[in-house]
Amino acid sequence: MTEQPDHDAWTTRARRRPTPPRAVERAAAHVRGGGLLVLPTDTVYGIGALASDAGAVARLLAAKGRGRRMPPPVLVAGVDQLDGVVADIPSAARALIESCWPGALTLVLTAAPRLSWDLGETGGTIAVRMPDHPLTLALLRATGPMAVTSANRTGRPPTTDAASARAAFPSSDDGPGQILVLDGGPTPGPVPSTIVSLVVGPAGPAGPAGPADHAAAPVVLRDGVLSRAALAAVLRAAGAPPLAGATGGEHGGPRA
Repeated sequence: MTEQPDHDAWTTRARRRPTPPRAVERAAAHVRGGGLLVLPTDTVYGIGALASDAGAVARLLAAKGRGRRMPPPVLVAGVDQLDGVVADIPSAARALIESCWPGALTLVLTAAPRLSWDLGETGGTIAVRMPDHPLTLALLRATGPMAVTSANRTGRPPTTDAASARAAFPSSDDGPGQILVLDGGPTPGPVPSTIVSLVVGPAGPAGPAGPADHAAAPVVLRDGVLSRAALAAVLRAAGAPPLAGATGGEHGGPRA
């Protein structure tokens, strides 16, 4: 489900492109070895690292110019990769996943209590998304979940092609210090994914006083490709809790 015809047309074309297996294999090996990777998504280009590799995530935040108070979201190849990552998938989240994944929807959920990943100061939550890009999905199936933020320095515009992303993160080092680029052609950005929170607490509608381990009515933290009206229609059709009061504006999360 999308709201922008141009975005729909781009997605259709992207799905028809052949996936170069050698490029994916090289990129996956680089990520598994602790390297940073610039990669395409169905919104903008991202830069990411293996989510379970704390050292690589720290290098990712440093390269981005971002502190630990703004942890990156995690991209997955499917709902099965959420096992052991999120504590629960509330009914509203399931309805949105079934209708909008793969696609430009990021969900903020409660992290699994035993999750040992160090993504930054998450407050017990985790932002997850399944992008609608065949090249990136093939990569994620080979690597597992990746922490990914938009491929631009903090404060700079997002990038929508491999050349611009490469220019934002030049790297001449070999080995894990190298920033590899997986070229998937131009992306339809610069509009980012829509972010919806389903937790109570700092990332959710109840504010800082609320516990972070209880499901809440979904609330939009950042507007993006998917409109509030479209999301509300999905929730209504599924009989799930409706969107909570609109927050408006831009959320501090990454654009990928």
